[in-house]
Amino acid sequence: MSFLQLAHVSHHYFSKKGYTKALDDVSFSIREGEFIALLGPSGCGKSTILSIIAGIMEQTSGNVLLQDKPIRDSEMAIGYMLQQDYLFPWKTIIDNVLLGPKISKTLGNDSRKLANELLNEVGLPGVAENYPSSLSGGMRQRVALVRTLINDPKILLLDEPFSALDYQTKLKLEDLVAQLLKTYNKTTILVTHDIGEAIAMSDKIFIMDANPGTIAKTFEVPIELRNETPFFVRRHPKYQILFDKIWKELDTEENEPVTAKVVASSDDQEQ
Repeated sequence: MSFLQLAHVSHHYFSKKGYTKALDDVSFSIREGEFIALLGPSGCGKSTILSIIAGIMEQTSGNVLLQDKPIRDSEMAIGYMLQQDYLFPWKTIIDNVLLGPKISKTLGNDSRKLANELLNEVGLPGVAENYPSSLSGGMRQRVALVRTLINDPKILLLDEPFSALDYQTKLKLEDLVAQLLKTYNKTTILVTHDIGEAIAMSDKIFIMDANPGTIAKTFEVPIELRNETPFFVRRHPKYQILFDKIWKELDTEENEPVTAKVVASSDDQEQ
C-alpha cells in the first residue's frame, strides 16, 4: 500500500486573460520511508507539487492521499525545508529551533532536550545560545533541518535546500541529511535541478516535463547506489551510467517544441 499518493493532480494559475496549466494529470505514489526526487527544467511545477502536498495551495483537480485518505484531513506533521534557512536573526538558535513546538503549544523540557540532542547530532554542539549571524551558511541550514525535524514530520519536503551552498558544504550536508532521514525513516520528496544530487540521495527519480508540468519518465536508483552514502555514490560505476541516461532524457525533453502556456478565457475566445 502506498503511503503518499498523487492521483491525476492538475493545477491552473488563473488571470484575467485566462489560465496557465502548471500541472497536468500528475500521478505517482511513494512508500513509507522512501526518498524520491523531482527533477526537471524551471517552470515544470516541481515546487507547485510540494506546495500542494504541504497544503499551501490546493490542486485544481485530482487527489492527494495520505494512507488512502485526503491529505487535508490528516493530522500528520509535514516538514518543509527551503533553499533559504529563514532563521529569525533576533532569536537565538535554540529559540529558532523551538518555534514549531511553541506555535503548537507543545513546548516543554522534553522539547528543549530533543532540540539540543538534534543540534549535537548534526554537528552543532554548543551553539544553542548563539545567534544566526554567527553561523556559516551550511551551519544555518543544519539549524533549519533541526527546526524541521523537531516537529517529527512524517513527510519531509526539500525544495533545493543545498543549492545556495558551496560544493564541499553541499556534499557534507547531503551525507548528513541522508543519514538522518534513514535513521528516522522519513518519507521524503526532494526538488532539485542537480542530477548528481538526485541520484546520490534518492531511491527513485521522477523526470518532469514542462508546459504544462507532467511526469515524463521514472528512474529507479540501483540498490547498489542506495546502499552507499551520497559522497561515495558519485564514485560508483553505476552512477555515471544512470547520470547519462537521465541527462539524455532531460536533453530530449528540453529540445521538444514548446506549446502555448496560457489558455484564453471563454470571453477572449468569443471575441
